[in-house]
Amino acid sequence: MAIAADPRLIVLVGPTASGKTALSLQLAEHLNGEIISCDSVAIYQDMELGTAKPSAAERRQIPHHMLDVVPPTVEYTAGDYVRAARAAIQDIASRGKTPIIAGGTGLYLRALIDGLSPVPQRDEALRDRLRAAVARRGTAILHRALRRLDPEAATKIHANDQPKLIRAIEVSVLKGQPMTQSWTDQKPQPLTGFHIIQFGLAPDRAALYSRINTRCEAMFQQGLVEETRALLEKYGPTRALQSLGYAEAQAVLHGELTEPEAIAQAQQGHRNYSKRQGTWFRKDPRIHWLQGFGQDVLQQAIQQLEA
Repeated sequence: MAIAADPRLIVLVGPTASGKTALSLQLAEHLNGEIISCDSVAIYQDMELGTAKPSAAERRQIPHHMLDVVPPTVEYTAGDYVRAARAAIQDIASRGKTPIIAGGTGLYLRALIDGLSPVPQRDEALRDRLRAAVARRGTAILHRALRRLDPEAATKIHANDQPKLIRAIEVSVLKGQPMTQSWTDQKPQPLTGFHIIQFGLAPDRAALYSRINTRCEAMFQQGLVEETRALLEKYGPTRALQSLGYAEAQAVLHGELTEPEAIAQAQQGHRNYSKRQGTWFRKDPRIHWLQGFGQDVLQQAIQQLEA
């Protein structure tokens, strides 16, 4: 693989439990790199077991970015991620090191590399007013407002999806035009100035599912229910706590599932999620696919980089 004059940016993607963390650490050692997480749940503080974040020892071994960015009460968008992750990429490269993106959140990755249509950042005062209106009159008031502001967006967003309704109204109000028109009128701004090399991990499905099942069971054994209880006490119910693993742990706390039932449900949910991730990433022809786990995958990646 010929190396361009621009500094390299390495991207590692793939389904959950496919070995992205291990490979990112190995490549960071090999390439004098630092790692930028691309995970829409790992950005939240205090959410450890259910996110399978790199361990404290791994973070000491290699500097990591985009972990523990905000508390779970914050609604963190793809646009927020792009701004912060691109700043981290530039910082790493400016110090002569190789930035390595590792994660499985396809929307974040696509936005990071290919860009999002420029839209306004959040307006907390406007959001507070919209939340207050919901508290008085229910979520339906948001959908009615969006139908007036942006009928097309209203047909695509569920009437009970409060976060998306708020964002659509916010963009429409701040831009002075429908959000869908903003998407049409303005082109995305792709990441430039780097030679981007993308690798995808494609392990055997049976082996992957075995790893997923083991990981989910370990999360509960290590105290996921207790971690979830502490998060609820500290932050209250948040959208972040509806993510895989935490949702099942909450069901245990509420007496809706036994722990074995929660483990089985989390395992199934993660297996289904891994299928969706594979489908998403397989659509991108720029990704070089690596087969297997461990040293075999590392050698495949190094051979591609040195070709």
